[in-house]
Amino acid sequence: MRGFVGKGPKRVARLDRFLLGAVSRQPQGDHDVLFRRLSAAATKGKLWFGIAGVMAAFPGKPRRAALHGVLALGVASGVTNVIFKRLLPRRRPLPEHLPLFRFVNPQPTSSSMPSGHSASAVAFAVGAGIVSPAIGVALAPIAVGVAYSRVHTGAHWPSDVVLGSALGAGAAWATRKWWPARPAEPTPRRTPAEAPAIHDGEGLSIGVNAMGGSYTPETGELLKGIFPKAYIHEIAEGEDVAAGMEAAATRPGTVALGVWGGDGTVGTAAAAAVEYSLPLLVLPGGTLNHFARDLGTSSIDDAIEAVTKGLAASVDLGHVVVQRGLPDMPETSELAMLNTASVGVYPNLVRRRERLQPAMGKPLAGVVASLRTFGVNSPTTLTVDGVKHKLWILYMGRGRFYPSDHAPLRRPVLDDGVFDLRMITADEPFARARLLWAVVTGTVSASKVTHLTEVTEVTVEAIGQPLVLAVDGEPKPGVRSATFRVKQGELRVYSPLPAE
Repeated sequence: MRGFVGKGPKRVARLDRFLLGAVSRQPQGDHDVLFRRLSAAATKGKLWFGIAGVMAAFPGKPRRAALHGVLALGVASGVTNVIFKRLLPRRRPLPEHLPLFRFVNPQPTSSSMPSGHSASAVAFAVGAGIVSPAIGVALAPIAVGVAYSRVHTGAHWPSDVVLGSALGAGAAWATRKWWPARPAEPTPRRTPAEAPAIHDGEGLSIGVNAMGGSYTPETGELLKGIFPKAYIHEIAEGEDVAAGMEAAATRPGTVALGVWGGDGTVGTAAAAAVEYSLPLLVLPGGTLNHFARDLGTSSIDDAIEAVTKGLAASVDLGHVVVQRGLPDMPETSELAMLNTASVGVYPNLVRRRERLQPAMGKPLAGVVASLRTFGVNSPTTLTVDGVKHKLWILYMGRGRFYPSDHAPLRRPVLDDGVFDLRMITADEPFARARLLWAVVTGTVSASKVTHLTEVTEVTVEAIGQPLVLAVDGEPKPGVRSATFRVKQGELRVYSPLPAE
């Protein structure tokens, strides 16, 4: 078969020889050693894998950029070496085209067109830059240096490098279609709401869950010291939390309701606050305190600052109607939902992640917990708005959570008027394998087994065996159906975060 130059465009061949001639006329110097070593370092991707390893040591964008860069490099390398080098056979430059001291030795024997080194270099830099433009800019000179080194050492013609670079950039952008860049998170903001400023606790009634995660016998004394004129009602073990919160909310002279406890307790207090038109003060006293964190009152000092200044925000509330019991004798109950609700293995995933997080950090703990959870658990069959699904996770956040995958962590806005509905289904062929691959590659949000949408109302119904529904971390077994609705701006909560 005749080579590419023999049958290819003559102008490209002449331009290649002209440019290579210009390189050959450069005087000998230290730059020859630099480009020879740079070219050798990039062989088989060693340079890029090393850089990716350093980037992966830093969580967040650097780690995601490293993973995306390696993914793009793999695609570019496969396309270049398996497809294009066979389609475009071409002889490499001869020793007569460059000085012998500059010429690569031994010269590669595969087709010169296109340059695999250039494809890999540009793919890694562009792939990483899609996730983090700053990292992409920092990598660009290295990628350009590697691409040029292939011409400088006589391994490729200039047009080989141009085509290889184009293939690398194309591979990086192609991967973005199934691994899209994460959308930017909005700046945390709050919609101001009216609430009285309370300095010494006068008019404040606080319900304290004595079974809360951080409760001690000194908790009541601590709160009394902070709010000396407040009414403090401790809800003992065995006492109904809802009744205790109602007792605090209906005490004569109460102008604001406080709550000490975890997310489940706070949800019960929120329902009482809405019923009696009181602003709510959240004092983080549980194990996780997700709602307090999103509010900006993740510490007692934050809560004190908000209540003493009268800083409050309007917050949406989820309203859940649950049917339990026998099919012919259902029992209906209503719940307030502040954070999340889920069906399936999501609670198991969260527990594993939070157990591993202190030793591994959030990202790696999330991956390990996901692999374990999805690898050993079985999907649940149910209907969502009348459509039958077999799924591992049905997750519903009260408000948009970030990131958009199976392990959401942050909620910057609390009154956007929607439920963040995420389903990871087992309806598709090879669903478990697809899901595990998506977890490893960080592409869960773009996988075909993941379904993301926003709704204001949704109904979930069991098929056969009743479901276990978790609302704000509190499991509700024996659930036959649950209907979720958003009540916009229903709750007023003290919050020190900036208003919009």
